[in-house]
Amino acid sequence: MLANNLANAGTAGYKSDQEFYALYRAAEAQDSDSVMPVIERPWTDFSQGTFSPTGNPLDVALAGRGFFAVSGPSGPLYTRNGSFRLSPAGQLVTADGYAVRSAGGAALTLDSGKAVEIDRDGTVRQDGQVIGRLEIVDFTSTAGLSKQGKTYFRAAGTGGTAARPAGTAVEQGKLEGANVGTAESAVRLVSVMRQFEMLQRAVTLGTEMNRRAIEEVARVSS
Repeated sequence: MLANNLANAGTAGYKSDQEFYALYRAAEAQDSDSVMPVIERPWTDFSQGTFSPTGNPLDVALAGRGFFAVSGPSGPLYTRNGSFRLSPAGQLVTADGYAVRSAGGAALTLDSGKAVEIDRDGTVRQDGQVIGRLEIVDFTSTAGLSKQGKTYFRAAGTGGTAARPAGTAVEQGKLEGANVGTAESAVRLVSVMRQFEMLQRAVTLGTEMNRRAIEEVARVSS
């Protein structure tokens, strides 16, 4: 998990994974010293990353809650990665080729020879004409969102959607960076690796002690 977070520290719109702890007590435990923390399950941190200007008019970032809706291979997907481009057919698509959805679910078709303006409410214009409006949705609960690849999420049915999250603004010419604390993740990764090495040495030592004990028993018996 930590290695994956670090590997995607430079991925626009990436949301880091964290661990959720619970307390474990063995059935035969008689005192509080036998209680230890265990990782129960991972969870995704949906906090907003920092914005970086790109100067590309097809790059957009969401200031506030919500996700861009795109048409995935098996239905709608949701992402904070607003690094869009034009397909050969003129459709606004993601880097993976998924069509960016306008309000209502239709694709956005643009003229590659004309300037693109995207308002803060997501309205897309060319030559002053409205082409469409980016579909931006929010979820009352993110518990039903599951990761699909690096920056996409699929809704599992729990948590209703809202057509326009309140207070969210679209910023053209910017991208939202990953919300990964690289220094903290690197330090934690080194710590985990050292703990693993210590446990590995302990297991090796235990195996060696067992081997010697068996050899001594065999020698005495003979």
